[in-house]
Amino acid sequence: MAGTTVADGGLVERAFERAAERLGVEPGSADHADKLQYVRDTMGESKISVFRHLFGTEDLAQRANAAFEQAYGELVDGGLIAPLPGARETIEQLRADGRTVVLTTGFARVTQDAILDALGWRDLADLTLCPADAGGRGRPYPDMVLAAFLRTGAVADVRETVVVGDTAYDMLSGRRAGAGIVAGVLTGAHGHAALTANGATHVLGSVAELPALLGPLTPAPAPAPAPAPESGR
Repeated sequence: MAGTTVADGGLVERAFERAAERLGVEPGSADHADKLQYVRDTMGESKISVFRHLFGTEDLAQRANAAFEQAYGELVDGGLIAPLPGARETIEQLRADGRTVVLTTGFARVTQDAILDALGWRDLADLTLCPADAGGRGRPYPDMVLAAFLRTGAVADVRETVVVGDTAYDMLSGRRAGAGIVAGVLTGAHGHAALTANGATHVLGSVAELPALLGPLTPAPAPAPAPAPESGR
């Protein structure tokens, strides 16, 4: 969502800084700079995985994650997010064309819901997923893509799935899931080189270009009838 359909104005970094300070990481210190850089480098990854790497123990990771989610929620409630240009219209067009749209995030459910509520997007997509909805593993694992495939039943073959995101982790997740199209967008964390190096099949200026890339939806062919049983002799 953030960076692909939602502009959050750097709220991930701001929320991390608040959370790190609450855990005793001194602003302006080398430790703070190193941790913040890691957060930037791993945009798109499940946040709890990021905090496990940064803080070492499960207890500290969970405390950091809770502080981050609280801080991000406070910033969202302050009206500091907005849809990226054309994002809502793109989702509405895709659904009107008969496609199924699933919004995924590396945030926890409480934060994802706060974003959806702030934008009035509760009913915009067919389904929304966070890592906990897919067994707990976020990107770069393929779990959320596969969960979307299984839960919606929208297509018969995972190669008919399309994954769109702004980070290298989105690209890895889509390729590992076997999606036929894995499209990077240049409205978020990572640039053209990082997206293509991690498996993007296409790179778009923004998600608004997606309907043109996909074209009209071709109805799936009807399954062939089962062969008639042979008559006995």
